[in-house]
Amino acid sequence: MKPLFHPHFVNGPFEDPVLYIEFLFERRALLFDLGELYALPPRKILAVSHIFVSHTHMDHFAGFDHVLRICVGRGKRLHLYGPPRFIEQVEHKLAAYTWNLVQNYQEEFVVAVTEVHPGGRALSAEFPCRRAFSREHLTEHALSDGVLLDEPSFRVRTVLLDHKIPCLAFTLEEKRHVNVWKNRLQEWGLPTGPWLRELKDAVAQDLPDDTEFRTWWRADGTLHERCFPLGVLKENVLRIVPGQKITYVTDVAWHEENARKIVEFARGSDLLFIESPFLQEDAARALDKAHLTAQQAGLLARQAGVKRLIPFHFSQKYADAPQRLREEAERAFLHGTSEAE
Repeated sequence: MKPLFHPHFVNGPFEDPVLYIEFLFERRALLFDLGELYALPPRKILAVSHIFVSHTHMDHFAGFDHVLRICVGRGKRLHLYGPPRFIEQVEHKLAAYTWNLVQNYQEEFVVAVTEVHPGGRALSAEFPCRRAFSREHLTEHALSDGVLLDEPSFRVRTVLLDHKIPCLAFTLEEKRHVNVWKNRLQEWGLPTGPWLRELKDAVAQDLPDDTEFRTWWRADGTLHERCFPLGVLKENVLRIVPGQKITYVTDVAWHEENARKIVEFARGSDLLFIESPFLQEDAARALDKAHLTAQQAGLLARQAGVKRLIPFHFSQKYADAPQRLREEAERAFLHGTSEAE
């Protein structure tokens, strides 16, 4: 099964966190956190539609100016999500520059910002480039089950955690994964083509099985069409299985309330990206800085029943031995450790 989402870190485990998530078959991507990202080519930055920022410590937000510089003058709407005060902080970033010539751009670039508050409340605002990024359309709305983004094929949810300041974790959930049986397509005399994306979208939208669906393709300069009930195609050429779940957790203190929220939030994830800055022998230092140890990260992953653990955000203290952090997290994940429990 080819996964729909392909995540990878832009930087190394000792550098700023930036998780880049590419979409299969689409020129589109998401970002979890916005640290320095000069290693990311401009074409990949331009593919980003939504950026989810855990909190605005510099190593998680310093890349904003780089994204802004690449996107200004483009016909693009960029969505950003962050913790309380995020709208104000983005506004201050934008106000640091002079925008007296932006009216000359032919295409509008809009920064749309949402900040998450406790109790399921959110605020949103827009900053249009051609109006010198002046704040517009400030609105308040409720978040249902922490859902920030809800599209036909996937959703992104968040939960507020404690880092001595509010800090957001994120999970990306594919609603279902649709595989195409190519051999069965051949049996039905149907070639591959753009219509398969339309078919997957129809399935994602839960259209009724008796919906007439048009398959189409071009051959020898001629348009060919065949129509089937959607249910017939679902039964005969598709395999529908549960989708991916990718969870991202960083910069959180080790205490009961955070642990409970993380386990519940990450439960059943295919991939859990979770910070592991310190070894357990330095647990007191980790607690003072409101971070996890690698062992604690591994235990949380184990309790959440995730399939794969990816530790990151290592402290420079272990620059000569990153494998110790990975090994400690993996031991706790696979075997559990009574010491931290």
